Amino acid sequence: MKLLQAGSELDGFTIGECIHSGGMAHIYHVRYAQGSHDPGFAMAMKVPRMAAGDGAENIVGFEVECGILQVLSGPFVPRFVAAGDLERVPYLVMEYIEGRTLQHWLDAPQPLEVDVICRLGVAMARAAQALHLQNTVHLDLKPHNVLLRPAPGLGEPGVSPLHSFGAAVLLDFGLSHHAHYPDLLAEQLRKAVGSPAWIAPEQVVGVRGDPRSDIFAIGVMLYQLCTSALPFGAPQTPAGLRQRLWADPVPPRRRRAELPSWLQEVVLRCLEPEAAQRYPSAAHLAFDLLHPTQVHVTARGTRTEPTPFFTHFKRWLRAAGMHYQPSPLPAQQITEVPIVMVALPYRDASDATLYSLRQAVARSLGSRPGARLACVTVIPSGLSTTTSDARSETQLHRRHLVQLHQWAQPLDYPGHQTSCHVLESGDVAQALLDYAVGNQVSVIVMGAATHGLKTQRFIATVPIKVAMEAPCTVILVKQTLPFAQLAAPHGVGSAGELQAHGPTLYGDDLGPLG
Repeated sequence: MKLLQAGSELDGFTIGECIHSGGMAHIYHVRYAQGSHDPGFAMAMKVPRMAAGDGAENIVGFEVECGILQVLSGPFVPRFVAAGDLERVPYLVMEYIEGRTLQHWLDAPQPLEVDVICRLGVAMARAAQALHLQNTVHLDLKPHNVLLRPAPGLGEPGVSPLHSFGAAVLLDFGLSHHAHYPDLLAEQLRKAVGSPAWIAPEQVVGVRGDPRSDIFAIGVMLYQLCTSALPFGAPQTPAGLRQRLWADPVPPRRRRAELPSWLQEVVLRCLEPEAAQRYPSAAHLAFDLLHPTQVHVTARGTRTEPTPFFTHFKRWLRAAGMHYQPSPLPAQQITEVPIVMVALPYRDASDATLYSLRQAVARSLGSRPGARLACVTVIPSGLSTTTSDARSETQLHRRHLVQLHQWAQPLDYPGHQTSCHVLESGDVAQALLDYAVGNQVSVIVMGAATHGLKTQRFIATVPIKVAMEAPCTVILVKQTLPFAQLAAPHGVGSAGELQAHGPTLYGDDLGPLG
């Protein structure tokens, strides 16, 4: 299809300048021809190329994107406006979002700082998680399809565009898969559909719909940000693509020695040939990038030598006879591996409270292999400074971390990762809510207030406020200690006496919150 002329009209839209002309489509600025129609945001029109010699994937991809974009929502994708008749003039009008693609950071003349790489990775992972929760897998994530919104204050003196950016927006859903829609690409085109440098191993053999394929693509882009190189090159043949079913890339720290071992651990875990060995969800990836001190570093993160030939040979033999299964619903797959947060009182917790919370967490983890546990305690602001200096503050945080690790030690089940975090805030409930939102927590486990029930009708305690405002499931646990009475003759006391040892819950501990 030839380029549309600026100033012409099409189905009530006035065509503006062409802002992109690629191998798959042309993109134009557009506005409503009638000024009364104002969507409240800038718009762009995407028109697929349909010239002689263009592949069938252009028009099939256009159909896929039209269908998927209409059912997606949220700040991580452009808003859908309208679509043209495929038999007349096919086009797709959507929100136009200002920003720079990830390629802008890859083109930087100097190596990026680790902090910038991590923040870019977190932005991509959060956008992918939001997509997967809507049962959609992108399957064509690459630098030109990841747009970073401008951050507030960008353009002011002293604000570097490389260090300041907002949330990621995912573009171009022409190769995507929605679990509830027919997969036109799988039905009509060749097996391997995607961009060769970023395509996941399972996509090479025709498996579409696994959200961990997008995690692989994010891993490729993290590798690029770390090393300025592609981990597997850009193969153009089926044989070249199949190599990633068994091959490992050169360790990033071999290309750039100053990279921390924890970051190499994260990147190479994303790039595992078998999807089951990668992060179970994009939320888990973002969690590790946000909390580097909590990353469990294995030999994967410390090695600098290439993987031995014999290891690759064994993988090659296994891959040759491997039968790939269809993927479950992305949202269901994510739900089965949640990030579980348990909020523990920072002081005066009774044995009954600690026991009950541990039992509740054990039940949550036991039914969800691969789930992650985050143990969190909040200490009041200023508590550490009352003791004197920064060294005392460090010691206080360390003491609480040790207590959290001791509490969580019995929950150290195979297949689960556990991390401990000490927060400091004057508003305990808000600190817990901010942590849950920032780390994409799926389940919060915390104690339920056991007295002052009449007061709670008028003044919200911390558990009540968290339960009311949390964006996820909240489990409020009542304290019990079934073996307490058996220990009574030995001086432990009854369950009632254990509960009376002192304040046990955040709401009781710090007083009601207005």
